[in-house]
Amino acid sequence: MPEYLLTLIRSIGAFILLLIMARIMGKKQISQLTFFDYCVGITIGSIAASMSVDQNIKISNGVVSLIIWGIFPITLSIIGLKSRLFTRITDGKPSIMIKNGEVLEKSLKKSQITINELMLLLRENNVFKVSDVEMAVLETNGQLSVMKKTDQQPITPKILGLAVEEEHSPTIVIVDGKVLDKNLSTLGYSKQWLLGEIEKQGASSVKDVFLAQVDSKGNIYADFYDDNTKQHVVDQRPLMAAVLKKVQADLEGYSLQTKNKEAKEMYSKQAANLQDTINAVLPYLK
Repeated sequence: MPEYLLTLIRSIGAFILLLIMARIMGKKQISQLTFFDYCVGITIGSIAASMSVDQNIKISNGVVSLIIWGIFPITLSIIGLKSRLFTRITDGKPSIMIKNGEVLEKSLKKSQITINELMLLLRENNVFKVSDVEMAVLETNGQLSVMKKTDQQPITPKILGLAVEEEHSPTIVIVDGKVLDKNLSTLGYSKQWLLGEIEKQGASSVKDVFLAQVDSKGNIYADFYDDNTKQHVVDQRPLMAAVLKKVQADLEGYSLQTKNKEAKEMYSKQAANLQDTINAVLPYLK
C-alpha cells in the first residue's frame, strides 16, 4: 500500500477516534481549562498526531493509548465529584490576589504572576484602580474573578427598590425562512399571528425572513435576507392599552346614548369594571 494512502487512512482513523473521545470527555475540554485538563488535551492531541504520520507506531498501540488517556481523566472527574480533596489535588485551588483594595504579594509570588499581568486581568474585568476592588480571586482555570467594593458596583433596580417586569429568554421562531413549529406552539402563538407580525415589519412571507425571535412580551424581531427591507420592532403593549381605553370609552358612550335603563346600567357597570382593569394593568402596558 502506498505510503500516502496509509497516512490518509491512519489520519482519518485518528480523527474519528479523537472526535469520539472528545464527545465522551464532555464540554469541559473546550471550556476554560484547568492545568490538568490542559495537559490531558495536549497529550491526547499529540498521540493522535503521532498515530497519523508515524508509521513506526502500530495503530493498535495508538488506539489503546488514546483510550487510556480518554478514560483516565473521566475516572478522575468522577472521583473528584465525590472528594473535594482529590479535586484540589488535581485542579488546585483558587488564590486571593487582592483583598480590601490591597494586593497580596505572597499570593502573587506563589502563583508566579507579575503586577503587570495582574493589572491586565483587572482591566479585562473593566477595573482600572486596585482601590476599587473588594476581592480578586485567581481561579484554577487562570481567570481572575473580581468583586468591586459596594460603592463601585453598578446601580440596579433592586438597590433602588424599583419593581421591574421580569423578562424571560427570547425564543427563535423562524430560521432561514422556515417556521420552527415546536417553538411557536410552546409560546402559544399561531402561524397566522407570526405572519401578521412580520408583515408589519415589511415582509411579504416567511421566506423573506432569515431569523425571527419573540421575547416574553410578545415583541418580535425579524432579520430579513434583504437588508434594505424596512425593519422595526412593534411593541404590542401600547397598542393593547389603546384598545382597552377605546373599548372603555365606547361602553361609556353606549351608556349615554341608550334610553333603556337596564342597558344603561349594564354599560356603566362594565365601563367601570373595565376602567378598574385598565388601572391595574396599565403599568405593565407602558
